[in-house]
Amino acid sequence: MKILLITLMAAFFSLTLVSQEKFENTLTYNDEAGSPEATLECLDFVAGHWQGKAFGGIVEEVWTPPLGGSMMCAFKLVVDSQVQFYELCTLSEENKTLILRLKHFRGDLKGWEEKDETVDFRLVKVEPGKVYFDGFTFEKVSHDEINLYVVLEEKGEKEEMRFNYHRFKGGTSLY
Repeated sequence: MKILLITLMAAFFSLTLVSQEKFENTLTYNDEAGSPEATLECLDFVAGHWQGKAFGGIVEEVWTPPLGGSMMCAFKLVVDSQVQFYELCTLSEENKTLILRLKHFRGDLKGWEEKDETVDFRLVKVEPGKVYFDGFTFEKVSHDEINLYVVLEEKGEKEEMRFNYHRFKGGTSLY
């Protein structure tokens, strides 16, 4: 009986661990806690032109400095010298907190989302050099390096992906 109880407890503990969706570098928004107060100053390290590698190609982001209560970004993925998709993003100050919004576009600029829809990420937590949105985290590594962590879902499976970017200072691509 004692062995059966230990086996059942071990099985329950294993199932509990498997069913939890905890990732190392991203957090999940909690409706009860809401979003903390924040301004774009906590994300000023993101402003600039960035390049990295992901999805079998080169990823590039250009973030503008804060102006008018927002920052904007253009993203593209290039694989084998062909644009696979673009994103347009905004970080906006709203109701004394921040929200990240984005829209996806194919290489021919036809949108993925419906005309009036965006993918929204609500602010979860702010730490020095690290800003957490729901399933999306910005991390300052140094003045010339940042990481973006994003929870991606495909066919019901979720995975945390790291995008490592280096500041692009002109000339030809870093990669």
